[in-house]
Amino acid sequence: MIIVVQIVLVLAVIIGALALMRGAGNARHQAVRRILLVLFAGVAALSVFFPGLLTRVANLLGIGRGTDLVLYGLIVCFLIFMASSYHRTRQLEARITKLARRIALDEAPRPDAAAGEGRGND
Repeated sequence: MIIVVQIVLVLAVIIGALALMRGAGNARHQAVRRILLVLFAGVAALSVFFPGLLTRVANLLGIGRGTDLVLYGLIVCFLIFMASSYHRTRQLEARITKLARRIALDEAPRPDAAAGEGRGND
């Protein structure tokens, strides 16, 4: 059973990374994030009030302790966060590069103005 949990965790990481690598956050994407956040908060609250329940769920999945299940979940969340941060950083770098190019083109001297200045010195 532990192999099944490991496969599910790896698939969760892959799917989470692919979902976050998709385009910008539209309304549907944000709604999914909010739903997952509410679900996480609910599970976290239940695990605080009923810690034995978390251990039973972990045992059903073939994991020894509830704390191990929490650790595995946190690892998945951390990897998804890292993928999201990487994607956001790449987008910002692309936007900064585009902006820098635009500024360089706007501030570059025009060829006709540069040619006119050269003739006045003759």
